[in-house]
Amino acid sequence: MRERFIIFLIGLLGFNSLVKAQQAYFIDGYHGGVYGHYPMGQTSFIVQKLKQYPDWRVNLEIEPESWEVVRQRDPEGYSAFKQMFKDQSVRSGRIEYVNPTYAQSYFFGTSGESVIRQFQYGMRLLRKHFPEAVFTTYSAEEPCFTSCLPMVLKSLGFSYASTKNPNTMWGGYVSAYGGELVNWVGPDGTKLVTVPRYGCEDLQPGSTWQSIAWFNSRDYIGKCLDAGIKHPVGMCIQDAAWSHGWNKGPWLGQDTAAYYCPTAYKTWRDYIQNCSNGSTGDDWHFSQEDVLCSLMWGTQVMQRLAREIRTAENTIVQAEKMASYAKLYRGEKWPMDSIDEAWRTLMLSQHHDCWIVPYNRLNGGKTWAETVTDWTRNTNQKSQRVIDQSLKLMAGQRRGNKIRVFNTLAVEREEPVSVEVPSSWKGKDWIAVDNRGGESPTQWIDEGEVTKLLFRAKVPSTGFATYTFQESTSRAKATFCFERMHDGRCRLESDLYSLVLNPSKGGAVESLKVRFLQDRELVDWGNGRSFNELRGFFIEKNSFLSSTEQPATIRLMEQGPLLMKVCVQGKIGVHPFVQTIQLAQGEPRIDMHIKIDWMGDVQIGEPGIEFKTEDPRKSFYDDRYKLLLYFPTEIESPLIYKDAPFDVCKSRLENTFFNRWDSIKHNVIVHWVDKVAGDNSCGLTLFSDHTTSYVHGEDFPLALNVQYAGKGLWGMDYRIDRPTEFSYSILPHQGNWEQCRLWTRSEERNEPLIATLAGDISLTSASFLSVENDAYELSSMYYEGKSLYVRLFNSLSNDTSRKIAITGTNLSVKLVELDGRTIETLLVHEENGKSYLDLAIPQFGIRTLKIDSNEK
Repeated sequence: MRERFIIFLIGLLGFNSLVKAQQAYFIDGYHGGVYGHYPMGQTSFIVQKLKQYPDWRVNLEIEPESWEVVRQRDPEGYSAFKQMFKDQSVRSGRIEYVNPTYAQSYFFGTSGESVIRQFQYGMRLLRKHFPEAVFTTYSAEEPCFTSCLPMVLKSLGFSYASTKNPNTMWGGYVSAYGGELVNWVGPDGTKLVTVPRYGCEDLQPGSTWQSIAWFNSRDYIGKCLDAGIKHPVGMCIQDAAWSHGWNKGPWLGQDTAAYYCPTAYKTWRDYIQNCSNGSTGDDWHFSQEDVLCSLMWGTQVMQRLAREIRTAENTIVQAEKMASYAKLYRGEKWPMDSIDEAWRTLMLSQHHDCWIVPYNRLNGGKTWAETVTDWTRNTNQKSQRVIDQSLKLMAGQRRGNKIRVFNTLAVEREEPVSVEVPSSWKGKDWIAVDNRGGESPTQWIDEGEVTKLLFRAKVPSTGFATYTFQESTSRAKATFCFERMHDGRCRLESDLYSLVLNPSKGGAVESLKVRFLQDRELVDWGNGRSFNELRGFFIEKNSFLSSTEQPATIRLMEQGPLLMKVCVQGKIGVHPFVQTIQLAQGEPRIDMHIKIDWMGDVQIGEPGIEFKTEDPRKSFYDDRYKLLLYFPTEIESPLIYKDAPFDVCKSRLENTFFNRWDSIKHNVIVHWVDKVAGDNSCGLTLFSDHTTSYVHGEDFPLALNVQYAGKGLWGMDYRIDRPTEFSYSILPHQGNWEQCRLWTRSEERNEPLIATLAGDISLTSASFLSVENDAYELSSMYYEGKSLYVRLFNSLSNDTSRKIAITGTNLSVKLVELDGRTIETLLVHEENGKSYLDLAIPQFGIRTLKIDSNEK
């Protein structure tokens, strides 16, 4: 027995020696910038520490605008840093720029086009300061991740990524998966070699912002080795704040007894290429639900900034497309300065600090949220000026009775559009006549002092159509029915729907029958919640309050041949609210709006949870207690789908419920979430005008987050200080999200038709670009120099080649990467003044066309 024990001890000592001999690695560096945190002297400090510690390596995540400030205020540090940065070789280079985005966006809450521009503008600016910069690995200290990144990064020239963010997980983290390396597989099938948050990389006990990889502790490295990770790596990209305590240089410090040895500092590209296995056969089919982030959804400040950012995102993309029309058809100079500045302030408004610390003051001045308002206002103003100038050029002076309608999507559209007309037209009946003599009724729209006429326009893909307003000899008949029934309920009838609103239950939708589904009833009468009901837990009342508990008044606001709008005025507790419901002729989407006027300070959310930073249990996590809009539907065996940047995610969740930081679930709605029957017989889509959270479970109806008020991250009091107001829509449909073209329906909501009076009759109708079967979405269209760039996105599973028609001849069309590299020159054939080419795009893939004229 004694001999066996001695042998065991010898073996154990030998094993320990072997473990100690295993090399470990660490990713260090700096995160921040002049908007976040980058004190003067930081650059000189980094240079000093790099000289002091020759074996140290730095991975950078610094806002690109910072370097111009550094150049002016710390010229010696700037020059010395530039000199050290020049060596971008894998082995000897000591500095790698791992997040070159313009403003370190979270990505998961914005559009796919915004993701691309964050990288393109950021990398362009960085190369002005560091011409030798090589962008190899993407990494971030915050959870700045989204599922489409492999496709975007590969096209920008990146080779690697990491999904770790071990020391700044306040807002969330990515799922733990795999070992040393994985192939991160994006929704389009693109693979990117990635260092994941290891499957063994647990969240740090006693922390609500870290995983165990934040420091190369012996415990962490031991777990990695036990999991078969032969070359384990930890990470902390430090806050760039040398004058505020983050001033020791190398993160692990000089006390080697405090961390696992041997540990070597590395750049990400050096670690992956020269230290790790280098490649893997482990394909990680990453879902958007692997992005586990929970911000202060439902708070007024988050709603406000998310709405402002969404509006600016939509406006700048439309401005680029309208400016492209003006250059294509009128030879107008490309408004580069205005477009670039509009994108600049939009990208800054997407900075992660805007979302996670909206109440913090930016450089001692306004809060992040207040600055978002300024930034997005600038984007909208610049964009609107571009649109107005383009309209003026494309339509001529606003006189006469011609109307030109512009479509900025790559699908033919037929839908209602309104146009501002002279006030002298009021009191007359008009019809809209297309260039073939087809007539459409019109309807006056009340928008305060602005006089507008609504009509239904048919506009070709990526183009425009011209209509003529003519006085009508007879008034168009109303095609909608609004009826107050004997029991007080109100019936709304359109060509597509029949709705019944019950004023005794706060104006809730008691019935929603869908005519194109054989009058199928969508409202689940057996559910405890009502359709379009407001309900949440009011802490001062210590109970749930519902809009159905008090009667409401229902008023008809608009009724005509094209549109009907009703107003519901009720109360939830003592707080008045107004909901509007709008039905349009031939339009399957039902548009709604909510405004709540709060009477005094209110707290809404889960009660009885004392805020403690280190306690993972917090009141703002459980959405079931927040004020919600409910949509109980009679849909069997439901499946949930939701959009993400260049992706649609099929939910794997049984429910969206969680109440702890260490058990976050993905419950984010960017543009829409869809609940569809398992047999695809029917479904209901919920659209939101801002990124927020949704709620759903087996016995819990689909619901939209309306309001949370109470303690939030870092104990900040997220208060109600103004009315809550936003728009949302529902879309009953047959088939799944793809069959009913939900991505296109969402884009129609984001980019409505644009109409203006036209004095120029030389242009009548045109389509610059069209895609066979309307198969692809037009993500963006813009000029760089003399080249027109057209980016297309395929949301559909049919990835067969499609024919694309482009107006014009003698064109050169190249397929290019996002960094400008040519993939191939496409074969173009001409016919009847158009150029045709074939293009195949995988589902959830993007392709960028560079179009040039060969004419001298």
